[in-house]
Amino acid sequence: YEKSSTRLGMTPATYGRGGRGMRIIYTVADCSLGRLLVAATQRGVCSVALGDSDADLERSLLAEYPNASIDKKDTVISPSLNLWLNTVLAEPLDLPLDLQATAFQWRVWEELRRIPLGETRSYQDIAKAIGKPKAVRAVASACAGNHVALVIPCHRVIREDQSLGGYRWGLERKRTLLKREQERKRAAAG
Repeated sequence: YEKSSTRLGMTPATYGRGGRGMRIIYTVADCSLGRLLVAATQRGVCSVALGDSDADLERSLLAEYPNASIDKKDTVISPSLNLWLNTVLAEPLDLPLDLQATAFQWRVWEELRRIPLGETRSYQDIAKAIGKPKAVRAVASACAGNHVALVIPCHRVIREDQSLGGYRWGLERKRTLLKREQERKRAAAG
């Protein structure tokens, strides 16, 4: 935890205070998976969420950070937010993140980011890859705690029996994402 301010993003104290003292800006846009909310602090992206309505997405963001100063911004006014929104919509590889997470969650999320486009891994595979083969449930919990859809590709994690398992933003979205990524992989190879 000695590098927590740079490596782990948002401090547990800030998160625990409901974001008190933080300024968060966000925008909501259409995407092929429904509505997409991208929210950021001055340090980086703190939320990427998929949903069916702006109201639900906004309500969820406000519930996550009830004490933060949260403003909706036009992406024209906020160039950084516009850039991050476009990156999420295109291929969210390496955005600056401002998330509160444990060291274990970050290890899981870093491993998820190593899963190549068009491929999946089981929760057990991830647990083994981070050197904690018995931590399958903890890996699933870390996936469920991911607040940045698409940026940390938890949709690429499936059950050992090859079933989809869960997905915070809906199984149909997970199915669609995996299908698209497999098609893109085939197209790039062929």
